[in-house]
Amino acid sequence: MKLNQFSTSLFFLILHLLFPGHAEGDAVTFHVRNKCTFPLWPATASNVGHPIIADGGFFLPSGQTKRIQAPPTWNGRIWARTGCDFTSTSNTKPCCQTGDCGGKIACNGNIGLPPATLVQVTLQPGNKPSFYDVSLVDGYNVPISVSAKSKASNCYIGGCLKDLNKICPQELQVLNGDRKVVACKSACLAYNVDIFCCRNAYGNPNKCKPNMYSNMFKHACPSYYSYAFDSPPPLVSCTSNEYIITFCPDGWGSEHVSA
Repeated sequence: MKLNQFSTSLFFLILHLLFPGHAEGDAVTFHVRNKCTFPLWPATASNVGHPIIADGGFFLPSGQTKRIQAPPTWNGRIWARTGCDFTSTSNTKPCCQTGDCGGKIACNGNIGLPPATLVQVTLQPGNKPSFYDVSLVDGYNVPISVSAKSKASNCYIGGCLKDLNKICPQELQVLNGDRKVVACKSACLAYNVDIFCCRNAYGNPNKCKPNMYSNMFKHACPSYYSYAFDSPPPLVSCTSNEYIITFCPDGWGSEHVSA
């Protein structure tokens, strides 16, 4: 299963129908910040018909910020990979402990392996609002905040109140070679059943309701999508041409966050 296959496809389809076209405009800038105490390999995957940005992925040391640009109508996803070793010669093991995209630093449009906290973005040019959210529909690896550089309050998605990796139940845990929890699966990813994945007979909000796992996600990260039909939808509408995406933002409740 890829990152948010169902929910992401539905998200972009609705926005494409509401806001068609590829108008001209200035590029949009994302300031990608790593405030974790460990290195990250942020990655991007573009929606169908949109260009790859930032080569699809890059290395970002702790405490550093990288400025990347996207066309004003770009649609895509942004996430962090953790625990990567691209010197590995194994053809069977991912190079990254979380979010791996085929064992390459530059994902080149490939979607990463869940679980990974996912930023979903639909940009619009000019004075039209852009849309974005942070999703845990397929699980969590690190907390993320998103804001406009203008610091407008309506443009802000906060981080998490708790580190889900520390409270993740055993049945959802992803462990590294040292038996440390590095990610927390969603119920859909862990069990792959319709009632948790909001599909087939449960493919509408009247049938697919929050469960004990999505409630745990919601209590830890109230600004994120906790499952496919989270309500009210935590989708932000914001007009800006500069955004700040921060991995491990201040105040998310873990000693892993740098000051």
